[in-house]
Amino acid sequence: MPVELDAYDKRILALLQEEATLSTAEIAERIGLSQSPCWRRIQRLKEEGVIRRQVTLLDRKKIGLNAQIFAQVKLNTHGRNHLTEFAEAIREFPEVLECHVLMGSVDFMLRIVTEDIEAYERFFFERLSQVPGVQEINSIVALSEIKSTTSLPLPGR
Repeated sequence: MPVELDAYDKRILALLQEEATLSTAEIAERIGLSQSPCWRRIQRLKEEGVIRRQVTLLDRKKIGLNAQIFAQVKLNTHGRNHLTEFAEAIREFPEVLECHVLMGSVDFMLRIVTEDIEAYERFFFERLSQVPGVQEINSIVALSEIKSTTSLPLPGR
């Protein structure tokens, strides 16, 4: 269920999505609130789960993760137990940044990063294809990245 957000909340969230290291004083100054009400709003947004966590985003290429692959995975059976088993196995792979359950001809879409294609090939054969229940994997190599963001569009902004 969506949380009610007013204009101040949305401005706070927009600022934090772009730079999570801003102090409460800096945020308050930029949005035109005093520091205490701004701090209370941020705490409320955290308590309500709107702000899940604050992290540092790394440049994957600068740390040697040059290959990005999208893998469509189809399971050979479709019961809740099989989906749960697959999900638990995938959570253990640090190479998998995202895993989404899909409707349609495939069951999951994975976003995977590795050092290079050879590293993905090892991951594919030694780990991903060994997960119980996997029937088919279609790997799509991303050549370049046009847009990548973690900022969500805020309704009414």
